[in-house]
Amino acid sequence: MSPVLTFREAGLADELAEPLIRELTEEYVARYGEGAHEEMARYPAAEFAPPHGLLLLLLADGEPVAGGAFRRYDESSAELKRMWTHSAHRRRGLARRVLGELEQRARLAGYRRIFLTTGPRQPEAKGLYLAAGYTPLFVEGEPATPGPLPFEKFLNREARTP
Repeated sequence: MSPVLTFREAGLADELAEPLIRELTEEYVARYGEGAHEEMARYPAAEFAPPHGLLLLLLADGEPVAGGAFRRYDESSAELKRMWTHSAHRRRGLARRVLGELEQRARLAGYRRIFLTTGPRQPEAKGLYLAAGYTPLFVEGEPATPGPLPFEKFLNREARTP
């Protein structure tokens, strides 16, 4: 029997968010070194709280299996952060599902665009964003740069017109 999947809004300090924070931090440290702790602590919890932000968990039978967040980047843009899928639940389309829900909720919060950066050592994240229609704000095919890879996506056609 397939698990029942539900979305739940959470705060960074919520017990259900703990696996997201812990595993994401461990993965960032493994890929980028100890400086990853600074990235995970960069924004206060209020940045990911309504009305300008959101931390969203995808639960399978009540247990967190994926999640992500957005925060206000500027008046018309949300910045996507903290995308995560539990290591035991990858390759099942859960990140794409979370991404779609975050886009919808950002649109409902009044944002017209999503901006994000991912790291050069996260090819699966780069692939996810390209497959979901995000535009890279870097030149594809150039030698890998050590810095972040920025992307954007407009949430509706009208957002592109002045």
